[in-house]
Amino acid sequence: MKKVELLSPAGNFEKMKIALAYGADAVYGGVSHFSLRIRSGKEFTYEEFGEAINYAHALGKKVYVTINGFPFNNQLKLLETHLAKMAELKPDAFIISTPGVIKLARKIAPNMPLHLSTQANVLNYLDAEFYYDQGVERIIAAREISLRDLEDIKKHIPDLELEVFVHGSMCFAYSGRCLISAVQMGRVPNRGSCANDCRLEYTLYAANEEHGTLFRLEEQPDIGTYIFNAKDMNLASHVDEILKSGVVDSLKIEGRTKSPYYAAITAKAYREAIDDFYHDSFSADKYQKELMTTKHRGFSDAYLVSRPFEKEETQKHDNAISAGSHEVAGLVREDGKYFMCKYKIFPDEEIELVTPQGQNVTYVDNDIGTIFEKEGKIFILFKKIVTESDKELESVHSGNLNPITLPGDLPAYSILRKPAEEEI
Repeated sequence: MKKVELLSPAGNFEKMKIALAYGADAVYGGVSHFSLRIRSGKEFTYEEFGEAINYAHALGKKVYVTINGFPFNNQLKLLETHLAKMAELKPDAFIISTPGVIKLARKIAPNMPLHLSTQANVLNYLDAEFYYDQGVERIIAAREISLRDLEDIKKHIPDLELEVFVHGSMCFAYSGRCLISAVQMGRVPNRGSCANDCRLEYTLYAANEEHGTLFRLEEQPDIGTYIFNAKDMNLASHVDEILKSGVVDSLKIEGRTKSPYYAAITAKAYREAIDDFYHDSFSADKYQKELMTTKHRGFSDAYLVSRPFEKEETQKHDNAISAGSHEVAGLVREDGKYFMCKYKIFPDEEIELVTPQGQNVTYVDNDIGTIFEKEGKIFILFKKIVTESDKELESVHSGNLNPITLPGDLPAYSILRKPAEEEI
């Protein structure tokens, strides 16, 4: 049985390293040109993205380049140059949204595998056949598709790879084809600069043009008017069902603009879900407990395993704040000797440690602190807080940019976390 791929977002080089360390088989990302996440794309120059590809390949992992924007006529020359530059970096595939760009990519980089973006909205085998005939090797299906429809596509085109989103933010509009941000803010979502206007609160009015009357509609208490604000997708509990179908080749996590912690924990949870499925030890509660520690707007299982018109509780109307059960207290540097504070840490408090996949931790007890196991989890306790320059602090907070000394070496990108004081 071919094992399904776990595909994580690479918003920058550090988040790419973290996602790979925590279990991703492949990552996706790009520079700002023609990518639907300009903000994260600016984190990479061509040179840095080339370094990232080489880093992933050295680990036996893959990198897919997002070139999934919708170009205008005056951008086509720049697009040709961009495709050629990206091809020189030798990624594992281009992710493209439009037939014209597919045609151009085949001309400029004829040996480059092509993946079709979810923005193309493929929902049926006729559309899938069209793109397959154009040279597309993998289709990232529309988020509105059902597992049954994926089975039909695979039945008609057995050699076509299918990729599906399983986790992350969901757009209010159909497969991301939204113009709210463009109309209100002049920021065009399908050119990569969405302002997330769907997350805002709206005041509703009723008007009568004949009489010129206008009055504000009052909402019920605690209902709110975040009328476009979708909950986040979370299909971790259905990974076993998805894999049993045998038609999905890659599980994709959304979130190039999200935090390093998000990159780590989503990769960790879905890596465990995939591996546990193949070892007949699938446990949905375990993955959900881990995912609940990330910042989210509430979770929905979206549309893959149930029909859209049957869905309830997919919108979060009371607020758009993302919150989770835990706060990230610190992130261990790549050298494993120091960490950067992300929240607040005091001496003599027990803080949970989360480590990358397959990494061992050495338990220590010295004048700096202790690293120990309790109830199946690993914890760290600082007896004193000392900076890299040997200055002792009473406590450390997120505004402090000094590296803090660890009691002992830890795996690179290990995470210190503790329960949130208040979960929204």
